[in-house]
Amino acid sequence: MSEASTLMLGSIAGLTIMLGLPLGRLRSPAQGLRMFLNAAAIGILGFLVWDVLTHAWEPIDAALGQLHDGSGGLGPVVGYGALFLVGLSVGLLSLVGYEAWMARSGAGRVPTGGPGAMAVTELAGQPSWSPARRLALLIAVGIGLHNFGEGLAIGGSAAKGEIALATLLVIGFALHNATEGFGIVAPLAAADERPSWGFLALLGLIGGGPTFLGTAVGHEYSSDALTVVFLTLAAGSMLYVIVQLLSIAQRGQKRALLYGGLLAGLAAGFITDMIVTAGGA
Repeated sequence: MSEASTLMLGSIAGLTIMLGLPLGRLRSPAQGLRMFLNAAAIGILGFLVWDVLTHAWEPIDAALGQLHDGSGGLGPVVGYGALFLVGLSVGLLSLVGYEAWMARSGAGRVPTGGPGAMAVTELAGQPSWSPARRLALLIAVGIGLHNFGEGLAIGGSAAKGEIALATLLVIGFALHNATEGFGIVAPLAAADERPSWGFLALLGLIGGGPTFLGTAVGHEYSSDALTVVFLTLAAGSMLYVIVQLLSIAQRGQKRALLYGGLLAGLAAGFITDMIVTAGGA
């Protein structure tokens, strides 16, 4: 498959993330709906963490199998294992450090009105992002890292001439990305904050654009080590975001909506994965 055709496939897989973003423009959703959307985002991200870590573990599992049957040494196990732990640690702890820096600088201090409330600097007439906007951006970054790994798989399959597999991967990742777009904007809907179309486009570019970039890299260069690094970075960042979303969810009183939304998000992730698997990808 030509590079142009491969990049087109990567673009299609990434662009479907835009389908879920308009949900962030909901006008004053009811409190119950906000809780449900926030919980559903937790479920979607929980599935993605499982999915990402499962794929990131595959090279380590293969190296362990080779070590067990005597066809490989200890070096690949240690190397891939170190990349796995370092990527996961950097993805998680870098955002913890970012949060601490925001707190020290005062940029993260907001009134007690909760997510989406105006920051002190906004009241003083200076521009500032609300906690909901920052959280949506962090979700987009985490999903973007994940989608870069997906793009590597698309590009690598196409470069090897496995056209049917590359096409199935595009279909499957496109389905996943549609639900990921909803996960990105859920904090905005939960905070009753309506972002501009330009901001939504930015989130979509950050979350979906790396699929295209990963496809371009994967078409020219294939590396299990690179895949492990990007997938574990994504998993670490999404773990951080899940903790933040859980802290928001705990403020609600209707626990049935929390668990119902969590289940709905998990179901959306696993059902799309089942469809992809059934198709042979």
